[in-house]
Order: sequence, then C-alpha cells, then structure tokens
Amino acid sequence: MKFKLNIIGLLAMGLLTTPVVFTSCSEDAMDSVNENVNKPQDVQAKFILTDVITRTAFSNVGGDFNTYLSSYVEHEVGTHNQLWNAEHRLGEPQTSSTFNNPWGSVYTSLRDARLVIEKCSEGGLQSGNYATLGMGQVMAAYNLALLTDLFGDAPFSEGFKPLEIRNPKLDKQEELYKQVNAYLDAAIVNLPKGDTHGSGSAGGQDLLFNGNASKWLKFAHGLKARYAMRLLKVTADKTAALNAIIAHVDKSFANASEEAKFTQYNSSNLNPLFDFQWSRDGLAASKSIADKMIERKDPRLNRDFITAGWKQVDKLSPESAAYKLLAPNGENDQVQYVYLTSAFVFSQTAPTQLLSYHELQFLKAEAMQRLGQGATAIEPVLKNAVTAAIKNSEISVNAAFTAPTVLANGTLVETTAKLSDADIDSYFENNVKPLLVANPLKEIANQKYLGFFGASGESTEMYNDIRRWKANGENLIELKNPGKFPLRLPYGSDDTTTNPYVQAAFGNGQYVYTENVWWAGGTR
Repeated sequence: MKFKLNIIGLLAMGLLTTPVVFTSCSEDAMDSVNENVNKPQDVQAKFILTDVITRTAFSNVGGDFNTYLSSYVEHEVGTHNQLWNAEHRLGEPQTSSTFNNPWGSVYTSLRDARLVIEKCSEGGLQSGNYATLGMGQVMAAYNLALLTDLFGDAPFSEGFKPLEIRNPKLDKQEELYKQVNAYLDAAIVNLPKGDTHGSGSAGGQDLLFNGNASKWLKFAHGLKARYAMRLLKVTADKTAALNAIIAHVDKSFANASEEAKFTQYNSSNLNPLFDFQWSRDGLAASKSIADKMIERKDPRLNRDFITAGWKQVDKLSPESAAYKLLAPNGENDQVQYVYLTSAFVFSQTAPTQLLSYHELQFLKAEAMQRLGQGATAIEPVLKNAVTAAIKNSEISVNAAFTAPTVLANGTLVETTAKLSDADIDSYFENNVKPLLVANPLKEIANQKYLGFFGASGESTEMYNDIRRWKANGENLIELKNPGKFPLRLPYGSDDTTTNPYVQAAFGNGQYVYTENVWWAGGTR
C-alpha cells in the first residue's frame, strides 16, 4: 500500500481526479471537474465513484487475481510463461511481485471509495448525498473484503495517511471483516435516503445501476449474504447466520436483469480475460473441468471449448481426438497454440460480474441444505441458480463469436446451437436433480463451480469457496493438479520491500502454502 506522497496529498485536497482504466470515462470525469457548486476545483463524489466502479470491475475482479485464480481452481490451465509457472507452482504463487499490481489497485479503489464517503458524510462538501454515500460504502466494503479474503491480515486502519504514518501496521482479518459489515450496514441505512445536495445524484456516472439506489440496496444485501457464508466457520450461531443469508438473498436481486455486472466493454475497452489472452496466450482448456462436464452430460460441454484453429468443439468425449488436446492440470507442457482453449478467452465484450443472481441462488441453496432442508425444497432454488448460470455462460460464449477484434483477424467457427430453455430444463431434470437427491451439498457446490467458469470474473469467488469448504473438511470440488494448493496470495512487493510490518508477515513467501486465512481456520 505504497502511495506517492504528492499524488495522495493532492487527491486528498481534491485537486486531482483519480485515473480511470478507460479513456472515455476519464475524459467524462475531467470534462465535469469544474461543475462543483461549492468549490470549482473539487472533484464531485459521483465522478470518483465512476473510477472506483471501473477499476474494481476491470482490475480487481476481472484482472490478475481472477486470471491466476482461474488456474488454481482449474477453470483454466496456465500454459505459458508466468501462468505456466503458477500452474506448476514454480515461484509465482509465493512471489511478492506476482500480485503487486492488483494489490496496489485494490488499495487505490479503497482510497477513492473512502473519498466518496468523506465527501458525502456529515461535514463533507456534498453532505446530504446519502445515496451516493451508500454507494461509496458498498464499494469500500467490496474492495476491503476482496483484499482480506486474498491476503488475510492487511494494512487498513493506519493506511491512507502517508504524511502521518509511512508504515501502517497490519489489521487482523477479524477486525477488517467487522469494518466490511459496518460499511454495508451503514449503506443499507443511507441508500434509501436519496441525494439532497445541489450536486445531484450519481446518475450516469454510476456504471452499475445508473444511479438506481434501490438496486444498490439489493447489492448491499447480496454482499451481506456472501460474507455471512464466508464467515460461517468462525460464527458462533451458525443457524442464525444461515437464516440471515436466506433473508439477505431474498432482499437482493430478483432476477439476472438486476445483478451487479459491469457492461462497458467494446472494441477498445476489453474484457480483462480477453485482454490477457489476446496479448499473451497464456491459458489453455482445463481437462478437469471438462471431465466434470462429461460426467454430468452438461450441455455447456459442447459450447465452451475451441481448437487452436479457432473452431468450436462439439461432441467432446474421452474417445474424441479433441479430448487429447485438453491440458492436464499441473502436468501440461509449456506450449502455445496446441491445446484447446475455453471459448471465454475470446469473449471480448462479456460483462464482469461483481455479484451475480446465480451466485445468490447458489448461496441460498447451500444455506437451505446446511439448515437441514431436503432436496425437494432446495430443487427450485438450485434450478434458478443453474438456469441463470448457464444463460450467463451463453452470453459470454456468444460474445466470443461476435468479438470485434477476433472478427477482424479471422473467423471463430461456431459448430453447435445456442442452448435453449428446453436444453436447460432437460439437463436439470435428467442430470442435476438425481445428483442433488444423492448428495445435495456436493451437487450444489459442483453446479456453482461450473456456473462460475467463464469470462465474468467469478473464479476468484470460487477460490474463496473452495478454501471455505476445505476448511470445513468438505472436499466438494475434486481438483487434479498434483501441486500444492495455495491457501492465500502473497503481499505485493511495493510493501514487502518498504513496510517492515508487511516484510515480517511475508517472510520468504512460503506461508501461502501453509497458513489459512482467519475465516478458514487460520490465525492471520
């Protein structure tokens, strides 16, 4: 969390805007800098909010975290350079430089979300903009949870004060999660109050919900459900927590049209998974996830994989020639343009999910199962989850076949029909339902695992789930990589080289293989 003093000082005084990932957003913010009715040079909170949302989606949810973690959870296979090293556990998982960029990006997002909160709180320059305040609180909670889920203990309470504290100490994860929930609880109070300051509401500067505070309120409730499930192992009253998860889900998104997804990608603003693969070609198709689909006769099997010659693979089976071109997890060669790839690495304009409707339905199904409810009660909830997940997958697959950059460089050949409602219904009735009856928790987990495979940035959340389940002794997802499974990510090199507290916590980096985070039964 190393900030340059001149930049952070100017930001704190409102003399500079924060940079945005996309040029168009940055230009919009700069064009509007002087509109503040109180102080011409002050940056309004809604413009900072645009930056926070954009950076969170592109760099923090969909960026390096998700790319590497897609290899760890075997949604993809690292097949070249750094990703091959990570796949084979050769340095990258325990090296401080691996995640230094997203480490810094999350802190930048947190800093800017705190600026939104400061500006819209009592005594701030836009006091009275309660809804925008609530949006800032949701984004602060989101990024703080992302930070501590992946790194465990981290600097926070002493951070963001570079003129006063150059080396902030690490806060315990338990304390960080108290702050996450405090942000969300405050947001739930503030969002319904609206915006009363003369600067107006966020409106179009809100790239998630176009200023719709009621959808932000649903987003906040959905995150409460996600994090309550995350903390279940360290929660004393688990029954109350599980009932609260269901209650929060029921107050959250009613369908997929309401979910928190970032949809701003186009021919020049690229989905981050596409951006990585198009420039580096470091990922190949995972044999272990294909085997799970084959086992279930999953209809996504014939939609999700592409040959090195840019042709969609149909009728993938252990007897097919294409099957031999799936990359064996942790045992693949370091080659490019040989193995199959997922279709999702071509999904140039596919949205990034900050919180999907299908995730909420999977959370509800798991909570119901843990409360002792039977397969009959869980079935409609799981069907909602599976249906929404497959439709989300289809959005990304279709984005691959219409990707502007791909079309400008050749033809990606589609060989199978788009999945219909009838296809999904048949799959659930004939393949998912029997497995749900036989082992409810395992099938809920495996359907969630398959549902999070894609271009939406959901591999990070699956990494959190797998660690959570493992901490309970529940090996619900069978992983095939023979290498050690990383239990957390190493701190960023900006701080392992400058902050003695972070240096001491990092050591030689090997702790990533031996120490769980607090919510998974560890101490830090």
